[in-house]
Amino acid sequence: MGDIDYQALEFAYQACADQQPGAACAHRVVIVGAGPVGLSTALDLARRGTRVIVLDDDCRLSSGSRAICFSKRTLEIWDRLGVGQRMVDKGVSWNVGKVFFRDGEVWRFDLLPESGHQRPAFINLQQYYAEGYLLEAARAEPNIELRWKNKVTGVRPQAAGVTLDIDTPDGAYALKAEWLIACDGARSPVRKMLGHEAHGRIFKDRFLIADVKMSAPFPAERWFWFDPPFHPNQSVLLHRQPDNVWRIDFQLGWNADPVEAVKPANVLPRIRALLGADTPFELEWVSVYTFACERMDTFRHGRVLFAGDSAHRVSPFGARGANSGVQDAENLAWKLHLVLAGQAPEALVDSYAHEREHAADENILNSSRSTDFITPKTETSRHFRNAVLNLARDHAFARGLVNSGRLSLPARYADSPLNTADVHAFAGAMLPGSVAADAPIEGAQDRQWWLQMLNGGFTLAWFGGDHAPDGQTRAALHALADQALAPRIVLVRPPNADWQADPAFACVTDTAGMLAARYDAQPGTCYLIRPDQHIAARRRDTDITALRAALARAAGQP
Repeated sequence: MGDIDYQALEFAYQACADQQPGAACAHRVVIVGAGPVGLSTALDLARRGTRVIVLDDDCRLSSGSRAICFSKRTLEIWDRLGVGQRMVDKGVSWNVGKVFFRDGEVWRFDLLPESGHQRPAFINLQQYYAEGYLLEAARAEPNIELRWKNKVTGVRPQAAGVTLDIDTPDGAYALKAEWLIACDGARSPVRKMLGHEAHGRIFKDRFLIADVKMSAPFPAERWFWFDPPFHPNQSVLLHRQPDNVWRIDFQLGWNADPVEAVKPANVLPRIRALLGADTPFELEWVSVYTFACERMDTFRHGRVLFAGDSAHRVSPFGARGANSGVQDAENLAWKLHLVLAGQAPEALVDSYAHEREHAADENILNSSRSTDFITPKTETSRHFRNAVLNLARDHAFARGLVNSGRLSLPARYADSPLNTADVHAFAGAMLPGSVAADAPIEGAQDRQWWLQMLNGGFTLAWFGGDHAPDGQTRAALHALADQALAPRIVLVRPPNADWQADPAFACVTDTAGMLAARYDAQPGTCYLIRPDQHIAARRRDTDITALRAALARAAGQP
């Protein structure tokens, strides 16, 4: 059975109960936008038990490949939502990138040089596949109701919720929600209806995207050219996608006419210059875009929350757009669920805005620097860039200055109010606010990777040595497990230990010792990990008072 043509699918409009006369039910969460961010948010909330309505003004998925690079972190989030393996199976996995200047290679880099990770640094996968797989998971989820051809025409905030005015083929109706999440893209109608703007920088350059279907011997790597002979004085990016489709980005310059640029008579010669006159290919999709780096001042406005491109957008080189949006979804879903469940104060949602605004600033900074390097605006800048590229062939110091797009990495929430500061000395990268590192494990049925143990709730990982936890430690762990938020307790044995765990706790073996190494975990060390797999606290002991305080702080409680 072949792949579904997700670009050709259309979804039927259906009338809903809210359109009946006298309907006044207030729904818990309404999401506007059925793209990757909206669907990821809906799935995450629904899997936690929160019912969600998703509104979309269209009845189709995206056309053209659009976002294609999905990062290791995004795949780990999708693993937890049950769709990660399907994305990897279809996608083209890659870790290596190459940079060329004029007619020669100047640098190659490996984004995942160490072993012991389940997922690659990136996969390339057309956005319509990602949306299609997320949509199929959402349609199978009883806590999600999808409403196609439901266009939001008005947003009326209230103290305890929001009222939406919706237009449909059957006419208009009003919809009440306790919380509204706007995932409706860079032009966000919801944002405009509320009178908010995104502020930032528009870069004066244009790029042509072409999706080309062909059989080619190029490896599954990211290739970036500065000033190549086949496109002089400009830059070009080449990526392989599934189904023998290749993404090519051509820099055009600010004076290029976007209407003329997409005409086949102008596109095809550019592609032939890259591929060779005799290489057969088919042009599948073409578009012109302008770089922009901007964000809203704040992502929370009362009971309205913004995520993905509606809140922030960046230039595409670096794959920071869709990946950052999915990480917004991951950050928001567990917090909103705890608030709705009465397990956390509403102030916890403020930490979503705090943390993800920080992440957006980090993405915008990296994206702006990449854009300035790729598209120098003065002769001095161009001479500097070309000197760096020439030096990079032979000198390692210059390679650190080459910037063809600093590729997406998860943000560390260094100053998050949910963090508990270290009181013990630790080495390594697993600082509070950092995303948890993966490693191979054994002993947990079919779970062979550490992140598979972090199942969407709070987790307390206790690292043992040659002996099982003593009575005092077990008592502390049991006391923590009896807390209202009930963190899952996972005991981690070193490779050669044979002690038996307390049956009340999960227990895994750190098969290669990688987990302890990555977490600088001496015997007796414990880590408190948030539902979104970020480190909340770490200690060299099991002080129950300190751990209870860290758990309360991580849940936004006083």
